[in-house]
Amino acid sequence: MKKILKSLAAVSLILIFMLPADAQAQLRQQVTKNFGIGAMFGEPTGVTVKVWSGNNVAFDVGGAWSLASSDQDLHLHASMLFHSWFNDRPNVAFYYGIGGRILFADDSKIGVRIPFGLTYVMGRLPLDLFVEVAPILDLVPDTGFAGNGAVGARIYF
Repeated sequence: MKKILKSLAAVSLILIFMLPADAQAQLRQQVTKNFGIGAMFGEPTGVTVKVWSGNNVAFDVGGAWSLASSDQDLHLHASMLFHSWFNDRPNVAFYYGIGGRILFADDSKIGVRIPFGLTYVMGRLPLDLFVEVAPILDLVPDTGFAGNGAVGARIYF
């Protein structure tokens, strides 16, 4: 499973930087004012929703299953994301944010999630691709560190 996730992450990064940068800022603005829903693959694997509140700020919500444990624990997260668009590639952005995570398991956990990653907004399609890593500081029931990582895509409506 880890080899597959590493391969997906590598392919996603390659695609993000090899796809043509024909998207104009106007097209990016059109896509980023909408609601997107899609899938994320990694740890955890599940559904992702993103709602843009402007050109640089978005809210991300995820509902997924942790495949690292044999119990396939339910993972819910929500984050506020800040995007920094590349000048030479107006459809590629580095993003970072802060949010929360709840892990429903035998020993359920609540923590602070700090996601960062890259997103590629398609120029002509209402679609984005992303790769993300999120360190987590668990606060309840005990303090500890964890992490998430995923690649995925969303379609915008």
